[in-house]
Amino acid sequence: MGISSGITTICCCSGTSISKLHFHHHLPRASIPSISPSPSPALQGRIKFSSFSSRSVAAARHRLGSATASSVGSSCFTWDDVFRAGESNETDSASDLGGFFDRVILCNRNLEKLNEFMPFVIANQIVGYVHFGFADHLRKFRDVFVFQKDTKAFSSNFGCHVTLHSSLTTAEDRTRAVGDVVKCLGEELIPGIRNELFPVVSSFGSPIFFSVERAAAPYFGTKAYGVHMNGYVEKDGQKYLWVGKRSEVKPTYPGMLDHLVAGGLPHGISCEKNLVKECEEEAGIPSSISGRAVPVGAISYMDIDGHRFKRDVMFCYDLKLPEGFIPRNEDGEVESFKLVPVTHVANIIRSTEFYKANCNLVIIDFLFRHGYITPENIGYLKLLQSLRSGDCS
Repeated sequence: MGISSGITTICCCSGTSISKLHFHHHLPRASIPSISPSPSPALQGRIKFSSFSSRSVAAARHRLGSATASSVGSSCFTWDDVFRAGESNETDSASDLGGFFDRVILCNRNLEKLNEFMPFVIANQIVGYVHFGFADHLRKFRDVFVFQKDTKAFSSNFGCHVTLHSSLTTAEDRTRAVGDVVKCLGEELIPGIRNELFPVVSSFGSPIFFSVERAAAPYFGTKAYGVHMNGYVEKDGQKYLWVGKRSEVKPTYPGMLDHLVAGGLPHGISCEKNLVKECEEEAGIPSSISGRAVPVGAISYMDIDGHRFKRDVMFCYDLKLPEGFIPRNEDGEVESFKLVPVTHVANIIRSTEFYKANCNLVIIDFLFRHGYITPENIGYLKLLQSLRSGDCS
């Protein structure tokens, strides 16, 4: 699937060496939200809530026009557009931290709709949240899904929570039964099925209750984990990031900008091994180099889109690459790579929506850690905290 690596193009976008990003010290009031949505009793205390209010999201969308952080869509820009955005030296509010707040807000949408979800409980543990509309489809499968009357521990606006039938006692049984339901519901209700299983857990590293089709995970509100790697080069005292442009035939975010390497964490593989695998497939990086990648933390977000509730945690890695290394895509998912100064990448994130939405958060985290965003920038701590707006567990 995708464009052959034989026609992948490589070039460098050069720019003036800048040690730090220089922002105006005026941050739009709407960019530093302080009002939290009111969660349902089922969600309160079990999810770390973002500090972004619907008013803040509206303000961000007003600044950005009608565009949203949709998980599907098509790009309408070229590398030339990317370079122009990177080289821009705008002096309006898009040049301060406000543009970064916009990206964070659009990864944490519609949290005022949390009350539309009920807990998904297994073995007295909340493993996810199901929208009441999607729950209506699950009620048809009585030998798989059971709706129990709420207790003090598990409550919602609907007087019930969803669990699995008591006959499904093993992870294998649950995986098979839920998988059969996903197949029955089909692409009409769960688009993008890719036959890739994600583990269902209450928190990272805890026992796996079962595994669910990757595309279906947001419909059950289960946590999803992934690895995202910033590959960078240092030369002439300046740092550059390798930037990928996704294939136009990708089912999600076609043609948009991406990290050098990123991928979801499927069942049965560690973060480290998954990163090595993704490095080889997505950028042709041998294990002798990818083994040097440094784990540098994690970011998290929550996003509600209709019946979908994404509760994602992304483990972040940095890999310093040799100057002479040229990435090449092996799986057809990346159209081309460019080497771009970090300061230009920051401009692109601030002023455009060219990047796949969650990649923005990982790169903003990189800007903090490498000293491009400093405490002198108004809103520093608020932005830093916002990068972990989801349930980071």
